[in-house]
Amino acid sequence: MSQTRKWRGLLGLFIGLYLAGCQAPKPQAMEKQIIIEPAAGSPIGPYSQAVRVGNLLFVSGQIGLDPSTGELQGPDFEDEVKQMMTNLGAILAKAGTGFDQVIKSTIYIRDMGQFAELNSLYGSHFTAGHYPARETVEVSGLPKNARCEISVVALVP
Repeated sequence: MSQTRKWRGLLGLFIGLYLAGCQAPKPQAMEKQIIIEPAAGSPIGPYSQAVRVGNLLFVSGQIGLDPSTGELQGPDFEDEVKQMMTNLGAILAKAGTGFDQVIKSTIYIRDMGQFAELNSLYGSHFTAGHYPARETVEVSGLPKNARCEISVVALVP
């Protein structure tokens, strides 16, 4: 074997070892954590109330169910929305966060004629000027014939 080939072989070995030590670390696999809060009632289907992945919390759609009866709070729209927001707050608290950390919300409402009332009740849970991104969509029906449903994504500090 020639001297040049030996040096090339050693150089290749050193470069390989150097590059192996300089590789970017492999990303850590993020585990999902299921959040269950009995104070918000039981899910009415095969889903989790919320799932945490890293510092993000994904909360499933919440309606105004009274956790003690499993029935919609009412008879007024206001009562139903207040219960919906109470349930949402309980789930956020269970996960170690709150309304101030909500970054995105999706609201489904059966009657856009109740939008102003919904807006007022929803907005009272946030600091003025620091609202999450949001869309509100009118739909023809919701589970248990609810008038409103909300899902959110929040940061967990």
